[in-house]
Amino acid sequence: VSAVEAKLATLEGAEEALLFASGMAAVTTVLLSLLSSGTHLVITDDAYRRTRQFCLNFLKRFAIEATVVPMGDYAGLEAAIRPTTRLIVSESPTNPYLRVLDLPRLADIGRRHQVKTLIDSTFGTPINQRPLNQGIDLVIHSATKYLGGHNDLLAGVVCGNGALMAHLRQQLWMLGAVCDPHNAFLLGRGLKTLALRVNRQNENGLRVA
Repeated sequence: VSAVEAKLATLEGAEEALLFASGMAAVTTVLLSLLSSGTHLVITDDAYRRTRQFCLNFLKRFAIEATVVPMGDYAGLEAAIRPTTRLIVSESPTNPYLRVLDLPRLADIGRRHQVKTLIDSTFGTPINQRPLNQGIDLVIHSATKYLGGHNDLLAGVVCGNGALMAHLRQQLWMLGAVCDPHNAFLLGRGLKTLALRVNRQNENGLRVA
């Protein structure tokens, strides 16, 4: 597990990566770790359905509020930020409509308001984009998809820098959504061909377009 985390951190240009049992385990652990009763998050409307449901329905039980803003409406996103806002959650490219965010602009909004930014980069992969290099605080992947690449594993990963990742590792161990060693082995195998697969998929997609 540690060896694959190190590879994923290198791919994303992060100081540290954390493996989880699934992509949703990564999402829910991060949200539960960074938010507390009375806080608020902003999420874009074009996002994975289960992530949106967790933010709007499940977190409500803990008095954590969520505001949904249209994807690409940066003025609306900034206007939705409150004194209690702790996190901006989005995807790029989005699932399922493949809309692409202006990541530096989002990172700038977060920095100016002292709000952490989280991007689900599953559809981008670190071959096509590295959100951390553009100022984003945390990057999530469902490793079940492109990173694994063989349709035979479930895993998630969170990548980031500094003390924030050390905090998330402690929360992971407490909440228990750990990745088992065999899954990590399968993911490490998939990473060996990630660049080859994604570059060919890019070429094929461009030809179809």
